[in-house]
Amino acid sequence: IWLLPAAANAQARIDMGAFTCGQYLAMSPAMSDDFSAWMSGWFSYQTRRTVVDVAAHQTNMANLKSWCQTRPQVSVMNALQSAIGPQ
Repeated sequence: IWLLPAAANAQARIDMGAFTCGQYLAMSPAMSDDFSAWMSGWFSYQTRRTVVDVAAHQTNMANLKSWCQTRPQVSVMNALQSAIGPQ
């Protein structure tokens, strides 16, 4: 029984430089939500944003997913710059 918590906390490694829009869109909804939250935090750090805006996050992720629909081979990092860009 003590092994169950370890199995429940399985981790995934993602090479963000090679991770594509197609891979992002293929994620399960739960994994996509977690990944999107992480991406939002990382992108905010990179652009020196210090405010969390939940409505803007939801809009940005919808824009990213829409942008990725027609460009599945593009890296997610490039997609973030193109779909969301500096605000």
